[in-house]
Amino acid sequence: MGYLADGVLKKDIKAAAKLMRYIEEDDIKTTGELKLLYPHTGNSHVIGITGLPGSGKSSLIDVMIDYFKSSNKTVGVIAIDPTSPFTGGSILGDRIRMQKHSSDDDVFIKSLPNKGWRGGISKATSKMITVMDAMGKDIILVETAGVGQTEVEIKNLVHTTVVVLVGGFGDYIQIIKAGILEIADIFVINKADRDNAKELESDLKSMFSIDDSKSKVNDNGTWTPSIYLTEAINGKGVGKLTKGILDHKNCLKKTGKFNIYFKKKSKEDLKEIISDYITSLVFLRLESDSLFKKLVKDLTDSSSDPYTVAEKILSKILSFKK
Repeated sequence: MGYLADGVLKKDIKAAAKLMRYIEEDDIKTTGELKLLYPHTGNSHVIGITGLPGSGKSSLIDVMIDYFKSSNKTVGVIAIDPTSPFTGGSILGDRIRMQKHSSDDDVFIKSLPNKGWRGGISKATSKMITVMDAMGKDIILVETAGVGQTEVEIKNLVHTTVVVLVGGFGDYIQIIKAGILEIADIFVINKADRDNAKELESDLKSMFSIDDSKSKVNDNGTWTPSIYLTEAINGKGVGKLTKGILDHKNCLKKTGKFNIYFKKKSKEDLKEIISDYITSLVFLRLESDSLFKKLVKDLTDSSSDPYTVAEKILSKILSFKK
């Protein structure tokens, strides 16, 4: 193995697409390829675009790509779509909305079903970021599926978190404050031509003590969230937004926090790898284990409970005691 990794490092689109397909299929062959790619990562600016369904994230990204390209940036996009709980299928509509970029060599768009994974992302998201980073993309945009107020996992995978909202929330904005709003480095109020956009902007400024007349970087080096009003469908306000995103990157660079992200992502990757390995190891052992079969039978006969059964299984296999 390694021929796909070699192709990715040479910016071969076909090699990257093939490796990503194997990753999506959870093919064991990808482990060796990712091992080779990992030392070549940590250079891309990874940006998470998240928010509630219907906020216009895909349309926003479509215009953002043009602005980043105008600054001679190469762009990778990971567009995550919800998976049907009934058919297991996914519409993957984001690629359609960005199809004008599909033949552009400087733009790589990967649509990805989330397969019921938490937080509007996919289990494969971090690995996809690794491939695009190693491929040399300057900017990687990760668009989550529409998320709810407490789904904040994207924060652990990106440098800059952009939360996209729309006017018309009313008092609901107070309800979601404790969730997704707290992960924002940048707020976008899209469809700003709608009613209540200015009211929403005022609410956000009040909640997070945002003062446009002051620097976004505090004396201690921390970043104060900024707010941008956009009309993505008309391209309005997106230029200022992309500049604000680059300002956040510069802040991270100056304070040394840009590289801290890579350490954080590596830690998350490590935890995921260990979790997957232990899970597969345990169930491989259990397939031929007579005690496991007996315990499951006891469980189905309602003579036990899953908590007690789990403790007995882990105690035997991993010498685990609660």
